Amino acid sequence: MRCFILQCSLIALCVLGRAETASDTPGASPSGTTPAPAPTASGSTTDPMKLGDVTITGSLRSRLYVWDWFQAATGQNQYEYSGNLLRLNFAEKRSGWDWDAEFAVPFLLGLPDSATAPAPQGALGLGSNYFAANAGRQNTALIFPKQLYVRFDGLGGAEGQTLQVGRFTFLDGSELAPKNATLAAVKRDRVSQRLLGDFGWSDVGRSFDGVHYSFSTAANNFTFVGAVPTRGVFQVDGWGWNQVGFGYAAYTHEWGKGKHSANTRFFVLEYDDWRPVLKTDSRPLAVRRGDTENIRVDTFGGHSLHAIDTGAGVVDLLVWGAVQTGRWGTQKQRAYAVDFEGGWQPKLLPNLRPWLRAGFTAGSGDGNPNDNTHGTFFQVLPTPRPYARFPFFNMMNNRDVFGELQLRPSKKMVIRSDIHSLRLANRNDLWYSGGGAFQPWTFGHTGRPSNGQSGLATVYDLSADYNVNGHVAIGTYYGHAAGKLVLQSIYPQGRNANLGFLELTFKF
Repeated sequence: MRCFILQCSLIALCVLGRAETASDTPGASPSGTTPAPAPTASGSTTDPMKLGDVTITGSLRSRLYVWDWFQAATGQNQYEYSGNLLRLNFAEKRSGWDWDAEFAVPFLLGLPDSATAPAPQGALGLGSNYFAANAGRQNTALIFPKQLYVRFDGLGGAEGQTLQVGRFTFLDGSELAPKNATLAAVKRDRVSQRLLGDFGWSDVGRSFDGVHYSFSTAANNFTFVGAVPTRGVFQVDGWGWNQVGFGYAAYTHEWGKGKHSANTRFFVLEYDDWRPVLKTDSRPLAVRRGDTENIRVDTFGGHSLHAIDTGAGVVDLLVWGAVQTGRWGTQKQRAYAVDFEGGWQPKLLPNLRPWLRAGFTAGSGDGNPNDNTHGTFFQVLPTPRPYARFPFFNMMNNRDVFGELQLRPSKKMVIRSDIHSLRLANRNDLWYSGGGAFQPWTFGHTGRPSNGQSGLATVYDLSADYNVNGHVAIGTYYGHAAGKLVLQSIYPQGRNANLGFLELTFKF
């Protein structure tokens, strides 16, 4: 706590020092999304630091978390800790190519040392995950290369053709940013990183080592990525690899005319996992221990996103879907996921600029753990938090009916409140959480028994994000999960949970 207060004081001093020179940012991002890049000359009235032709930028993000996990029979379910991430970036633009070297220093302070209960209650919030992933240390830090790549532009004389080689971050669905502001916001918050993400909300994050090819025109983009995910997410050591690889290819087209704008993508993703770790699924433990075969899951899907400017305000519509085939160890993989959403920005209350959204998301579950088919949708390597702001669930064996209200009283501020009604897609499967491989000896997705129930929880939350200036942003979040029968069967001592955090970000 003391360290966090000192960091807040330092950032406050920086705010005062920068307030007169920094320009306003165009708007606040939702609390907990992937950190924005450090400001460059185009994002601030002050010039970035230079060392010869090398541009130096960076950021410091500090959070104070307060967890009140579902009540276990033993263990610490109420605790606080500080998660911090310092990033320092060196970049140089040359004729036809550029390079980037970014170093990250995550440092975690005051992690809980007894926030783990025996199975099935397990980890009592993410503080337990950080503590376990870092060899049981309450205070831990390490420096590692977050990005280290060379990028070639205009390959073969073709403008818009790039090849990136090395360590980089990538978010699936972020290809070809729409020109329409509504499409761009929905794509960033409700399409991007569903299956492949940098887990930027965590206090470490993940990167990818490999190649990223892209060819873009004004209205079209083809992208290919082949890579291995790095360690990280909860483990401060982000140097090494996991025994996991993927290949991703996507075609995105922007279209529409007049008052109708649209963005459509088709993609294919192959994921291979050859780690000798216990798989998380609903089969009996003895069966899973005997299954040492690799995982190879092929995902085929796409999205279509539309914004229509009506006389009563802008309406947005989103359809996202995917099907899966391949092998889940000794089993066949046959699964699917869908997402249907809509939004409306009425012309009422212009000083608050409200945005109403609602939707339905479903990821299939496995109805029979004893057959030869694995029917649980596998979310691969996502950043779960944009879709589960209270991150105790993901898209696997889940049905989520949600409503959302955003208020944007200024370009600097966004206030948002969500409600989610969560049910398991199949009561014979598990309640899943997690975001994929982050270290060689941990599967990355956890599962707890449903005990024959399907009602999971109703989640209510509220966040506020404010950009003080071009260098400093403040965010806060509070979420409450009212547990239903699945949670009551696992946590009979207390089926409700709360999460709150305060975030300060300083960019230089």
